[in-house]
Amino acid sequence: MTQTLSLRTARPDDLSAVDLLLSRSYPRLMAKDYPPSVLVTAVPLITRAKPDLLASGRYYVVEDTGGRILGAGGWSLALPGRRLGKDDLRRVAHIRHVATDPDVTRRGIGSAIMRWAMAAAVAEGVAGFECLSTRTAVPFYAALGFMTSGKVDLTLAPGIVFPAVLMQRPPVVP
Repeated sequence: MTQTLSLRTARPDDLSAVDLLLSRSYPRLMAKDYPPSVLVTAVPLITRAKPDLLASGRYYVVEDTGGRILGAGGWSLALPGRRLGKDDLRRVAHIRHVATDPDVTRRGIGSAIMRWAMAAAVAEGVAGFECLSTRTAVPFYAALGFMTSGKVDLTLAPGIVFPAVLMQRPPVVP
């Protein structure tokens, strides 16, 4: 039997389902690229859905016919943790909290979310894209036309640093 999937804009009441997706996805998929010492401290901090992002209209989920969320991701104009100032005219979409359930990776779910998100951002006048990628997701973003711009150490909390990769892409939708 073929499973039907649907892509929709996330709602605030998706919070616990997105939390569950992130907590299932990140530790399993990142295990080959990060030492346990990084995962044990960082994963609890990065696997929490952001209520403001879910309510923004710029975050999307893919769900199966039973309502189980299998993928999520979106974008914002402000960098994570920073409010957009009135002088910030760069119009860069920051890709945020993209994840796919580890049991259904490599089936186009993440790519579908990214195509949808990038098209929505371009429709809002975005002039480019960037993301703070995990080491694990670099090939995924590269396949979507993102280029590596450098390594970044994200301070998640005092004494907790998470190695990431800054990636950027022009606004052409694949």
